[in-house]
This record gives sequence, structure tokens and C-alpha cells, in this order.
Amino acid sequence: MPRKRVYSKYAEQAVQLLGQQIKLGRKRKRWSQLELAERAGVGRTTVQKAEAGDMGREIGLVFELASVVGIPLFVPEASDHTRAQNASLAREIRHSEELLALLPQNTHRPRTETDDDF
Repeated sequence: MPRKRVYSKYAEQAVQLLGQQIKLGRKRKRWSQLELAERAGVGRTTVQKAEAGDMGREIGLVFELASVVGIPLFVPEASDHTRAQNASLAREIRHSEELLALLPQNTHRPRTETDDDF
């Protein structure tokens, strides 16, 4: 039986934050998970797991999802101290959670077709 991989708290928080940022970017664009998956060339399950912060996703796929929704991948940290990094990520996670709480749980295209024939 394979051993379960143990990750640092910082790595887990970073993946959680990136997942939330991807979800936030997707919802801001009013895309469903399926639409993002199609645009990124991955399956809907990959989008679901990336947004949930699953540590088992391929980093390239997660970066592609972030890129498609316009999430900047690298922002310099103000301090190299681990505690400052953890506090910074925790603050960003809370901010993402607050923004996500304001948005609808599900994102769907309008079911009515727009009549733009003048």
C-alpha cells in the first residue's frame, strides 16, 4: 500500500488559495466548471479537484486553469519568514472565501436566448 504524502501547512494553504482564486476567476467570467474545462483542455473533474485544493493534481494543469481565468501565478512575498508567509496565505484565503460567499453557488448560462434581431 502506498504511503500517504505529507505536505507542509504552507503548501496546503497555497494550493487551497490557488484553487479558490481559480474558482473566483471562473465565477467572475460567469463560466461553469465545464466551460473552463473545455477552454483549458481538461476534464470537469480536474477543475472540480483543482478548485477544491486537491494536492494530487498535476501542477501544469492547475497553472493552465489559473492562466485561462487570468490569475497571476507569482507575486513576490514581503518577507521570507515562514510565519509571515503563512499569515499572508491565511489572509488571502479568508479574502477569497469572503468574495466567494458573495457569488452564487452555481453558475449557469441564461436559459433564454437573446433576441437581437432588430
